Amino acid sequence: MRYKILFLIFIAVWGVMIVRLYQVSIKSNYYYLELAKENIESKHYIKPIRGEIIDISGKLLAMNRIGFSISIKPRLKNTGEELNQVINNLVKTFPDLNKTIMQNVYKKFNSPYNHKYIKVVDFVQYADMMRAYPILSLNEDISIEAETRRYYPYGKYVSHIVGYTGKSNAQENEKDPKVNEIGVVGKSGLEGYYNEVLQGELGSIITKVTATNQELEILEHNKPLENQNIVLSLDMDLQMMIFDRLKGFSGVVIVMRTDGEIVAAVSTPTYDPNMFVGGISHKDWIKLQEDPEHPFTNRLIHGTYPPGSTIKMGVAIANALSPNGNVYGNEYCSGAITIGKSSHRFRCWKKHGHGGVDLRKSIRESCDVFYYNKSLEMGIDHMAKSLKSIGLGVKTGVDLPKEYEGIIPDQKWKMKRFKQQWYQGETVIAAIGQGYDAVTPMQLARYTALLATGNLIKPHFAKVINGKHADPVIKKLKLDENLMKTIRLGMHDVCNTPRGTAYAHLRNLPILVAGKTGTSQVVTIPQSVVNRAEENDMEYWQRSHALLTTYAPFDNPKYIVTTLIEHGGHGGGTNGPIVADIYKWMHSKGYFAQENNSSLKADANSAAAPAP
Repeated sequence: MRYKILFLIFIAVWGVMIVRLYQVSIKSNYYYLELAKENIESKHYIKPIRGEIIDISGKLLAMNRIGFSISIKPRLKNTGEELNQVINNLVKTFPDLNKTIMQNVYKKFNSPYNHKYIKVVDFVQYADMMRAYPILSLNEDISIEAETRRYYPYGKYVSHIVGYTGKSNAQENEKDPKVNEIGVVGKSGLEGYYNEVLQGELGSIITKVTATNQELEILEHNKPLENQNIVLSLDMDLQMMIFDRLKGFSGVVIVMRTDGEIVAAVSTPTYDPNMFVGGISHKDWIKLQEDPEHPFTNRLIHGTYPPGSTIKMGVAIANALSPNGNVYGNEYCSGAITIGKSSHRFRCWKKHGHGGVDLRKSIRESCDVFYYNKSLEMGIDHMAKSLKSIGLGVKTGVDLPKEYEGIIPDQKWKMKRFKQQWYQGETVIAAIGQGYDAVTPMQLARYTALLATGNLIKPHFAKVINGKHADPVIKKLKLDENLMKTIRLGMHDVCNTPRGTAYAHLRNLPILVAGKTGTSQVVTIPQSVVNRAEENDMEYWQRSHALLTTYAPFDNPKYIVTTLIEHGGHGGGTNGPIVADIYKWMHSKGYFAQENNSSLKADANSAAAPAP
């Protein structure tokens, strides 16, 4: 027994020795081999030049300015005279530099094991460096390297589309090794969405060095993959025209082709993205954050609003898809309805009602009662499912980061959100785009394209990505043609017949337009209020949002123009003049085929005469 114990101890000791021998002689060999290699080889990464973002006519929306960075030789004593002399010399040469920041950066990265120069100044403009370069380049303690910095020539006009770049943070560096080396990453907009394309691929130079890090020869040189540009479908002339037209308003305008190419997209108020490139000041950041109009919010995809009456065509489609629906059945509008034994009156916007109403008239005159009754025929769950299937309350897939879904509610959603059951009264409110309903302007533009063409498309800004054309994504939905024809006639009437809610401003355009207005209430109107206050008489923050979404030409839809003005009141009165000016400008610039618009309009009006 004693011999067995001794034998086991002997085996255990030799086992430990063999394992240790393996680690020292074999496994550790790889480690020391790499360590030795690092002592004789130095790898230096070459940053690629970031690709540019260009509009459809070649205007640069995001470009690179040439400049230089400044680095200081490592292993200088942090508190020594040598380091202070170098930094004082830099401050004397460039008075805007901060001595304390440079010292802190140097101290953070300096160590006996660091052989790389420490960057203390990220960017000095080309003109400024050219005056100082002959002297600074003679100082062995200083390294000057070419750098580029992002610049946005059109600044505020496209800030919510193009976005901006900034210094990468620890999380971004850990996620992408390339970002860690480059030190700059797209933070928002197209800069963020297409960062992988725009930033390119790192190059590298491997050199043989001495123990003191002196270069002996270049062993390998790999050029970076750079200048990967993106061309947009955006027309900057139209973009600027719309931006200037919206002066004084907070809201959104989207102009999009019916295949999904976005020609213009304005979100106001806005900001200058150039503030972020070199690092925004605390003062400017607080100013942006505390602005009650929220200029930093991209309303195109992050603004969610009740769609108001613009949802009504979608509710009609949902009703037609329901086994209990009767979308062609006429309704009588007396100005309000009640549900069951409740005395609560769900009112139409028109106090005394619209009388007899069919589908076409319900769109033309925006009758609420018609849609109250149709929603009760099908129920909230079916209505919500159908509305999502045509693009409301779901992401559009537009090429902008962190797009919001919005809300098209159903029973399950309310139970999950509020732990409460659903009521029929909430169904009728949802049917006119109020209550819990919340969609983005981008969703509304996509939905309008569906109404115009029957196609569910994917909106997109990028037309050419690194030399490759972006193919449109178009899905044809199986919708009843007679139903869609009636809906389109109703939308025609909205803009072109005296009873239409947008007739006042859209009736005399050089191109025939169809559309739908919407008024999105932000405050509840008590039952005790018989006569509603005029929007202009209300406090600004209590006024309804104004919506108007359109397409043109009526007989051959090519373009969508969707507008939302926050606290603008009524879509027809507020948005109508804006939309009219956009279509006039587009027509004058050749966006629409030259045709006899007057005769076309006469023929269309004759064919689309409204029901009495």
